[in-house]
Amino acid sequence: MNQQNTTQVLSPARHFTVLLSPTPRGARLARLLAVEWMRDHEVPYGVTEAATHVVAELAANAATHGRVAGRSFRLALLSQPDVLRIELTDTRGEDLPRVQPPCPEGDSGRGLLLVEALADRWGVGLGPVPRKTVWAELDLPRP
Repeated sequence: MNQQNTTQVLSPARHFTVLLSPTPRGARLARLLAVEWMRDHEVPYGVTEAATHVVAELAANAATHGRVAGRSFRLALLSQPDVLRIELTDTRGEDLPRVQPPCPEGDSGRGLLLVEALADRWGVGLGPVPRKTVWAELDLPRP
């Protein structure tokens, strides 16, 4: 009996990570770096557009609510064949994000609603102390 040995070749994961200052400038830089990285790695346009908004919202939250003087926040992007994962890590683990009804008169408070609408999944991971990581995943279309 002749058996064929077949091996499935999986595409390697592509990863990007950077530390940024917890300021509005750092949040803008997170968005710009994410856009360039996704463009370089040929993430489909529709996913890139949604992911750009997700990065902008999560980075703004990290710079605003996760800010601790002298401590950076981390942006990480991980692209696998079927999913793009976005992670923003800050050092305010005691301050967990939660979706809240927006105040009609307010200029803020809608970021996580937008993340929830654009991402296929999102959540929060704790640790190591004092860190928390807010993550979002967007499914990639199959070729």
